Amino acid sequence: MDKENNDLEKCIKFHGHLCPGLAIGYRAAKIGLQELAGKRSSDEELVAIVENDACGVDAVMVITGCTLGKGNLLLRDFGKRVYTFMSRQSGDGVRIYVKAGNTDAQSGALQSMPDKVQQILDLPQDEFCAIQHFSEELPEPARIFNSITCAFCGEAASEARARVKDGKFACIPCAGQYQRHIIPGRD
Repeated sequence: MDKENNDLEKCIKFHGHLCPGLAIGYRAAKIGLQELAGKRSSDEELVAIVENDACGVDAVMVITGCTLGKGNLLLRDFGKRVYTFMSRQSGDGVRIYVKAGNTDAQSGALQSMPDKVQQILDLPQDEFCAIQHFSEELPEPARIFNSITCAFCGEAASEARARVKDGKFACIPCAGQYQRHIIPGRD
């Protein structure tokens, strides 16, 4: 089995099945690495920013080695098929916008799932995506924070996420939400 098929098989095994969304993330991750002349991140050499929480994110993790746990996979859930990859070594980045149309699940509704996936995998790169190169400051590397004990539930939480409620440290669920209510009839 060649490397491309082996990489796709790893994505399928991790995700659980092959679908158009996984194929999209797979292509975006492969293109991102190719554009950065990079290789899979063993630690935090690469940073990936994904703008959706769909199937393709699993392929991004497998192909790039970027994960939430290492702190080099950032989710900005804007519901967009945009994948950004940055190299900590070079400072270079690439933003990949997956074009609608040929990659939409609704397009070619009469196609079988395997045919749709193959269409996504076979699309010429310029039909699949738009690529934008950039250089900018990268997000800081992941930090390890001390834990606090929530005064209300007794569970540990990261001090970076802790809130203060009634003068005591609280985890986010125990702190509750602050909402300003609008009184009808008042401007």
